[in-house]
Amino acid sequence: MAALVRNAVESGEYASSSEVIREALREWKQKRLLQLQNIDELRHLWHEGLESGAGRYVDIEAIKQEARLRSNQAFQKDA
Repeated sequence: MAALVRNAVESGEYASSSEVIREALREWKQKRLLQLQNIDELRHLWHEGLESGAGRYVDIEAIKQEARLRSNQAFQKDA
């Protein structure tokens, strides 16, 4: 990691190693914030799903059957 920082400074891409570190930390902070937002959104959707009640399909075969029906309907619509 230290070599990467040195190379970035020596190539003229950055003025100092501190500049490299500051940019890396800013990007890490943005990435972390986005991850936390995504986790919050997933939690929200999970709870929303639980509160919506039981699903209408009994098992995986019923889900597959519905998917095939929708696929056939979409195909016929496009034809």
